[in-house]
Amino acid sequence: MNFDMLGPAIALGLSCIGSSIGLYIAGAASHAAMSRTEEGHGKFIGMAAAPSSQIIYGFLLMLLMSNAIKEGTLSPVSAIGIGTFSGCAFFASSVFQGMACATGIQASVKQPAVFGKCFAAVGLIESTALFAFVFALLII
Repeated sequence: MNFDMLGPAIALGLSCIGSSIGLYIAGAASHAAMSRTEEGHGKFIGMAAAPSSQIIYGFLLMLLMSNAIKEGTLSPVSAIGIGTFSGCAFFASSVFQGMACATGIQASVKQPAVFGKCFAAVGLIESTALFAFVFALLII
């Protein structure tokens, strides 16, 4: 059995699992908010979708790492380390972003004017996943 692509698979898997959890958290808050308001549902859905972006980072990292392994410029053992720790960063970012989205949605139900301001925290959490992605690229 060949385990050369384990690192890329870990990066993708952790990002997908984290995004799923974050999307559930934010989506559940969105559903609750929609049940309490008559209009403006689209903004809740939009904010609830934010944790899905980490899947893109995991997917791109998987592709780049698998290509580097095939070319011989990245060892499979190094890929496991990069995939595990980058994947964990994507995972955590997704879950916490989902939590921030949920609280932003709840705040927007009570104070609609704060909706845009709530994206600041969502964006800051997103940046941790982006940093993990860029730093992983630098060591590939």
